[in-house]
Amino acid sequence: MKVLLDESVPRLIKTRLPQFAIETVQDLDWTGIKNGDLIRRADEQFDAFITADKNLRYQQNLADRKLAIIVLPTNRVPDVISLLPAIDKALKAAKPGDFLEIPRSLSGSH
Repeated sequence: MKVLLDESVPRLIKTRLPQFAIETVQDLDWTGIKNGDLIRRADEQFDAFITADKNLRYQQNLADRKLAIIVLPTNRVPDVISLLPAIDKALKAAKPGDFLEIPRSLSGSH
């Protein structure tokens, strides 16, 4: 599975989940690209997109895409580390067009 990490998501996900082909927005020199264009580009090249942008579903038309989108409840590194098992599970379960939100309660923060 090819996965793209949004620029606000900690890059440690890439090294901590080596079973996936993960690239970052920074790796591709796509930093600063607006969400609409970013989603379009990602949809053409990736199976999943991980972001911490909770407003993405309200700001973008996400219909008719094959990209699975996974939204993290936070981009704080300690919380993201605790969410790695949930991220792994979400990626393994993701189907084309899915929009999956990982709940904050799984991060250990309240």
